[in-house]
Amino acid sequence: MDLFEYQGKQYFARFGIPVSAGDIADDVPTAVAVAERVGYPVVVKAQVQVGGRGKAGGVKLATNADEVREHAGTILGLDIKGHVVKRLWIEHASDIAKEYYASFTLDRGAKKHLGMLSAQGGVEIEQVAEENPDALARIAIDPVGGLSEDAARKWVQTARLDPEATEGAVAILLQLYSCYVDGDCDLAEINPLILTPEGKVHALDAKVTLDDNASFRHPEWEKFRGLEVLDPRDALARSKGLQYIGLDGTVGIIANGAGLAMSTCDIVNQVGGEPANFLDIGGGASADVMANALEVINTDDKVRSIFINIFGGITKGEEVANGIVQALGRVDIKSPIVIRLDGTNADEGRAILKEHESDRLISKSTMLEAAKTAVELAQ
Repeated sequence: MDLFEYQGKQYFARFGIPVSAGDIADDVPTAVAVAERVGYPVVVKAQVQVGGRGKAGGVKLATNADEVREHAGTILGLDIKGHVVKRLWIEHASDIAKEYYASFTLDRGAKKHLGMLSAQGGVEIEQVAEENPDALARIAIDPVGGLSEDAARKWVQTARLDPEATEGAVAILLQLYSCYVDGDCDLAEINPLILTPEGKVHALDAKVTLDDNASFRHPEWEKFRGLEVLDPRDALARSKGLQYIGLDGTVGIIANGAGLAMSTCDIVNQVGGEPANFLDIGGGASADVMANALEVINTDDKVRSIFINIFGGITKGEEVANGIVQALGRVDIKSPIVIRLDGTNADEGRAILKEHESDRLISKSTMLEAAKTAVELAQ
């Protein structure tokens, strides 16, 4: 779950990370009241979960109430890359001497936490990594041992942060790591992390992604969900209890089991295609579940073919096949479907599917054959 900037800053504050004084506003009078309270000058910032707010006119400096009224009135309702601004964050403006970048996320390949730190902040980290890779200092952190103060200090030196920023940066990195681990984040990022002319270091922005798998430990996260911005496909899938992640390809994926769904996405890539989604329907493949999955896939206009990859375990092959056939009778599918069915009673299931095969419903016996066929149809 991605948080808005203001939610991220509120989350940071729980772990002692210094942030600028500020508050939210949903209308112009409230924006003025917040500005008066935190003190001028202030920055009026659009709260949308997309980059490029400044270039789109969503971030403005105000030195008095009239300017706050003007900027708040202009930014509220502004469309920024398809995201309409409904809320503002008004914060006291900070004097900036230097801008840095800091983040923690998970390196799945190394099975360690990954910290990234750079003396070049305020720009997209992908740009820094591409144009000047040496400017990005990485650190691999064993989850058992964690991040020590000595390791954080060496990391700051490796990243060549200004000497006057060292102590403040070390303290914030330790706090940010605590936020990332104890706060159950997938990503905790500060860009920019700033050094003020007075030598203080604090977070000027916040990007936080929470790990949904840890939500059972955090009942307080429920207040974040009401404002969460979901892709329409994700919203529909969530309403139907499906594990779905929208991607940008043209081959719709349906599989039973997270591992099989990931493998299906991988094999589609390997044969030259691009998956349109990750969709795990779980252990079963009843008509209701399959119909719901197909309905979600069907809403994606980019999908040109659908690859259903089912391995029957406790659910027998003929039950899966009957579920697929019944689901097809309920949903008007726009794209051709390729099915690979294997596992318990697979032969019986394939026989049922054989009776319904056409140029729009194709059954293949192996994962590779099915993937190649689905990619060819998508192309």
